[in-house]
Amino acid sequence: MGSTTPIDIAIIGGGISGLALAAGLIKKSHINVHIYEGAPGYKDIGAGLALHKNAIGAMSLIGPEILKAYFDKAINIGEDDEEMVTEVMLAHGPHSGELIAELGRAKGRKSVSRYDLLQGLAELIPKSNISYGKKLARIQEADCCNKGKIQLTFQDGAAAQADCVIGADGIRSIIRSHLLGPDHPATLPKNQDRWQVFRTLIPTEDAITNHGIEPRYTKIVSIMTGPYGHVNVIPLKKGSVLSAGVAVRGIATPGASSSVSSATPTNPDELDTSLYSSYDSKAQPIIKMIASPKTPNTATWSVGDHDHAPFYSKSRIAMIGDAAHASLPFAGNGAAQALEDAAVLDHLFGRVTQLSEIPAALSAYDAVRRKRSQDVVDLARKFGRVYAHCGNDELDGDPERLRKFFAEASAFTNEFDLKKQNEDAVTAFEEALKQDAKS
Repeated sequence: MGSTTPIDIAIIGGGISGLALAAGLIKKSHINVHIYEGAPGYKDIGAGLALHKNAIGAMSLIGPEILKAYFDKAINIGEDDEEMVTEVMLAHGPHSGELIAELGRAKGRKSVSRYDLLQGLAELIPKSNISYGKKLARIQEADCCNKGKIQLTFQDGAAAQADCVIGADGIRSIIRSHLLGPDHPATLPKNQDRWQVFRTLIPTEDAITNHGIEPRYTKIVSIMTGPYGHVNVIPLKKGSVLSAGVAVRGIATPGASSSVSSATPTNPDELDTSLYSSYDSKAQPIIKMIASPKTPNTATWSVGDHDHAPFYSKSRIAMIGDAAHASLPFAGNGAAQALEDAAVLDHLFGRVTQLSEIPAALSAYDAVRRKRSQDVVDLARKFGRVYAHCGNDELDGDPERLRKFFAEASAFTNEFDLKKQNEDAVTAFEEALKQDAKS
């Protein structure tokens, strides 16, 4: 190493991206890393994750222990030798009932709750390196010569300092606001299509016996598309529990965008089941179940994403994960993109030997990650509109074109060379160092 002084890195936010990055950095002897998480602890909420191929690859690049943490916490959706898929079906219109995509076909597919994944990743990090209940209030950068520590002040009055700050603090990121400015049009999340999500967790036997849900939905992940909302069913815990949801476009309060962490119990009147009388007969019982007052575990929240930021880093401060590129949940790749961020930064910091190299490393991260991650934000928006049968005249009502769209989208997110992305980041880092030396 070019310096014997350890580099202090503060990660603001202990979500998937922050924990995964810290789990990689903690192994590097020349780096001290500390996570400051705003919540007092993790909550067991959300529908669960079935991580895509690129997420698995990114975890592998950070280290086998990251992947093991996922597999230790994940559970099979079905039996080990049982092949399962995500089916995408038209639920409305002249081709109602027609299958337009089979995504993620595999045996022994796994799902994991966000809570369990966070717990698994947190177990890789010494407790002394994570502080909970630390919501960032203010950040003060080093002096004009880019020397000295970055000062952090938290809402409880506590203070900390670091050589580098990584914002992994979610969709309403303080670090994003600091980097872009509070009045920048891309700082705050948007809910441009006014999406509102309704979701319930229910024992499978209850769903079948009391709500008329077809037993086959304990065996597949299903998405049923239509103009008044698309339905999603995920079997969990080897088919013993169903997570069922409907995402409705155009009903959220204008300007509203939140997250699953701010979900509230659903009033049955909020989801108007009469709108779905023209939907396929497979979809209608699921929607009625979600809206039923007899289904106690239904919650609702609005969702949002970010318009494109012009940069992800400045000097020795950067943003990753949802802080950098929050996306709508419809393409199923938000967590995967966060893990790709962590893999790239972990790889780069293995080559940073002194404080003066940090800006070049963060600039290289921005160079390789910004376009791809923002393309996924755009893709998730398009998924939502395709599911809602709107704004896609070239796709709407044409099963063959829809099949082509989903195949190409799946290839873009999953069939990606993650090792080359890391290598490209190192090349960009080395080039930035050369430019710094010239100047």
